[in-house]
Amino acid sequence: MSLERLIDNCKKKHAKAQEELYKRYASSLFSVCLKYASSYADAEDILQDTFIIIFDKVSQYKNQGSFEGWLKRIAINTALQRYRKAGVLNLINEENVSEVDVEVEEESVPLDYLLRIIQELPDRYRMVFNLYVLDGYSHKEISDLLEISEGTSKSNLARARKILKNKIEVSQDYTLNQSQNQ
Repeated sequence: MSLERLIDNCKKKHAKAQEELYKRYASSLFSVCLKYASSYADAEDILQDTFIIIFDKVSQYKNQGSFEGWLKRIAINTALQRYRKAGVLNLINEENVSEVDVEVEEESVPLDYLLRIIQELPDRYRMVFNLYVLDGYSHKEISDLLEISEGTSKSNLARARKILKNKIEVSQDYTLNQSQNQ
C-alpha cells in the first residue's frame, strides 16, 4: 500500500491501516523515544502514547513535508510533555555555565556505550543534549519547547557534554589500564 493511501485510510480510522502504519514506523519511533526516555519501559510507554496521538491527529497531516518527520516530532513532543507533566523539566536557570567543547575520538567509543551514558544523563540535560546534538534543534527552538531561556539551554548542553566527556575519559582510562595489565 502506498504511503499516501495508508495515511488516507488512517484518516478514515481503518484499523488495518493503523496496524500497518504502526508496523512501518514503530521501530524508528521507538529509537526516538528511547533517546528521551530514562529507561526502556519508559520508552515503550512514550511510544504507546505517541501512536495514540498519531491516530488521533493524523487528519491534521496535510501531506506537506516529510510524514516521517511529522511522526518524529510527535514522538519528541510526547516525550517532552510526559516529562513536563512529571515536573522533570522544571529546569534550573543555569545561564552562568560556559560552553564546553568535548573532543572524543568517535572510533574509540562504542555506540552502545555512548547511547547508554546519554540515557544516564539527568533528564534535563538529556533532553537538551538530544534535541540539540541528535535532532538538530537550535537553542531558540529548545527554549520554546522546554519553556526555558536560551542561556539555560546552552548551559544544560554544556553540563551534559561535560558529564559525557568525564564518563568517556574514565572508560577510556579503565580500558587503557586493563590492556596494559595484560
